[in-house]
Amino acid sequence: MSEPVRAGNGPKKVTLEEGKTYYWCQCGRSSNQPFCDGSHKVTEFTPKKFSPKETGDYYLCMCKQTGNQPYCDGSHRKKQN
Repeated sequence: MSEPVRAGNGPKKVTLEEGKTYYWCQCGRSSNQPFCDGSHKVTEFTPKKFSPKETGDYYLCMCKQTGNQPYCDGSHRKKQN
């Protein structure tokens, strides 16, 4: 599997609504980061469907390396190749 495009070097703060469905971009190619815009269709990636349990502010991963998709886990701080 190929590597996703790094869309940013830190998380993006977004306000999400409880029970609403969102699609997080896994390929890094979306022009609507951190959300999917369909750009993955030319890749092997698919968007990550998720629904927050509470309305509020969340930090979504932009480096695409998180182990807690779609939420930032600090992976962007690891040394880049």
